Amino acid sequence: MNETSGTIRIDKWLWFARQAKTRGAAQKLVTGGKVRLNREKIVNSARQVRPGDVITVSLQHGVNVLRIVDCGTRRGSYPEAQLLYEDLTRSQPAESGQDT
Repeated sequence: MNETSGTIRIDKWLWFARQAKTRGAAQKLVTGGKVRLNREKIVNSARQVRPGDVITVSLQHGVNVLRIVDCGTRRGSYPEAQLLYEDLTRSQPAESGQDT
């Protein structure tokens, strides 16, 4: 199946993890500056990510902070997508506009 030591394009992972409805929408999130990888803003949708990386995604309904657990091999159901990440959003202290 999937190897947790592998890598995957960030746009593909965002789509697999159901953070975007389409792969094109995932690419626009990245190229539009709405995604950070390990606190670094990225704009290249081909950027490789791996388990252990932390992704911050700014969406219309708020900001999601996710730690990648698995790369995945396909876009599955929502419960299946939730197995690809650990949601750190609720465990993060409220941001006060600080840029680190």
